[in-house]
Amino acid sequence: MVGKIVRVNGPLVVADNMRNSQMYEVVEVGELRLVGEITRIEGDRAYIQVYEDTSGLKPGEPVYNTGGPLSAELGPGLLGKIFDGLERPLSTIAEVTGSLFVNRGVKIPPLDRQKKWHFIPKVKKGDKVSPGDVLGVVQETSLIEHKILVPPDRHGEIKDIVPEGDYTVEDTIATLDMNGDQVSLKMMHKWPVRIPRPYKEKLEPSEPLLTGVRVLDTIFPLAKGGTAAIPGPFGSGKTVTLQSLAKWSSAKIVIYVGCGERGNELTDELRSFPTLKDPWTGKPLLERTILVANTSNMPVAARETSIYLGVTLGEYFRDQGYDTLVVADSTTRWAEALRDLGGRMEEMPAEEGFPSYLPSRLAEYYERAGRVITLGNPERLGSVTLASAVSPPGGDFTEPVTSNTLRFVRVFWPLDVSLAHARHFPAINWLQGFSAYVDLVGKWWNTNVDPQWKEMREFMVKTLIRENELQQIVKLVGPESLAEKDKLVLEVARLIKEAFLKQNAFDDIDAFSSPQKQVRIMKLIYLYNSLASPLVEKGVPVKKIIDNIKVVSDIIRSKATIPNNALEKYDELEKTLRAQFEQLSKEVSS
Repeated sequence: MVGKIVRVNGPLVVADNMRNSQMYEVVEVGELRLVGEITRIEGDRAYIQVYEDTSGLKPGEPVYNTGGPLSAELGPGLLGKIFDGLERPLSTIAEVTGSLFVNRGVKIPPLDRQKKWHFIPKVKKGDKVSPGDVLGVVQETSLIEHKILVPPDRHGEIKDIVPEGDYTVEDTIATLDMNGDQVSLKMMHKWPVRIPRPYKEKLEPSEPLLTGVRVLDTIFPLAKGGTAAIPGPFGSGKTVTLQSLAKWSSAKIVIYVGCGERGNELTDELRSFPTLKDPWTGKPLLERTILVANTSNMPVAARETSIYLGVTLGEYFRDQGYDTLVVADSTTRWAEALRDLGGRMEEMPAEEGFPSYLPSRLAEYYERAGRVITLGNPERLGSVTLASAVSPPGGDFTEPVTSNTLRFVRVFWPLDVSLAHARHFPAINWLQGFSAYVDLVGKWWNTNVDPQWKEMREFMVKTLIRENELQQIVKLVGPESLAEKDKLVLEVARLIKEAFLKQNAFDDIDAFSSPQKQVRIMKLIYLYNSLASPLVEKGVPVKKIIDNIKVVSDIIRSKATIPNNALEKYDELEKTLRAQFEQLSKEVSS
């Protein structure tokens, strides 16, 4: 069926003669066959949001139905690639067109149709298979074994399967008898990006997603399968923090979605990722990473698809039994795209012009996170963790995107511009942030790293809260009016901030802090307080303690001087700390 354009309003195209179309059906618009999606139907008139530049389109041009929804191609060849919001391979487009920009109407499949992959079958002729069963495996990168799954809508008896060998993603690797019909299975299949992929059972998140960033891992931990938001004004360090999350997290697969952000930020990603090593395996970081680039100079409508594409890719690798992390930078730009399109479709605006369905769209996105038992055999556990930046204008956390996001996330990493101006990075406000996973992941930390982890964390958090209360008094009457035990709180809080919370993302040693290193720093701070408190109770001034315990400066510098593979050096620091306190005690006693 062919429709006809009657109106063009930026990315919104209205077409007649579209009576048999479906909601969210993909259509091709105009002589250039630009990709669009139907978002409203009134009689035989369809409202289409076009994901490419509509310049030059005019009434009377044709609109072609495709009969299917916007879908992602899933199969070997995704890792290490850079896609736009429509899953078009940007590097391949650049090679084919010779242009720095994505030309309109260019259609290149996401997965390489010529490349052959070495397929090893895991089922045999006559086997009964269900959705999610592993047909075979492909070693996609040195880090990732790509499992070829029975698609979620297929089941039956294997009538034929190819022997071990090299095949393209379009070659038939198995034939399935599905209720009497012969169905061909390939190494790739498609899945609608707006529909969550099914799973067997959702589990409670219980294992931390380690990031190597101390304030994230210890103060506000994120669990595998959890949700997190990192709001902050311009210049507060959102992108650097999210990039650290993508680079160093313990997720097996990382999907980084640049949604409406500046091109230079994504350029930094593209330049740095190929040169970095995964701290957990030592292999190139790009071997476990997919980049979805939808920069601010690309069509605004495609921002929406980039978010859904990213989470669909995450669910696909989750179904293979991997822990995946989807980083979205930022959901504010995505919400602004919804506002722009809603205005052009003459929808009734809600607060600050955003559409009234903004909360439900955010909920649909975040509810796709989770740790699950996947469909199929053998049984697998996988997770999708969602971490998104929010860019509130002027740092106003009461604006609609931030306030609605807070309803659906369980970890909140608020960035404070005053901390950023004070050169305290990551500039996460330890008083405003929260994590609902502390008790869940605390068991893992206590069992696998140190039995005192939760106790030491609570001590640090309470110290920081108490320090904030004391600072209000200091502003009014000065520090000399404080009791000595309160002065000790200020000193310990300073040590927590300088030695633990501050972290240099560009330092080779400090950029990534292993769980064991984090605990060793915490132990020194905890020990300092334990040794100093009895002296203060005996009447020793805090200033005397500060003047005599010289090793504190070495403890602060240790984050950047002691690498993760030389933690025995902390034994020397601990020995020195105890010795200096012992010497001070003797001087006081005498």
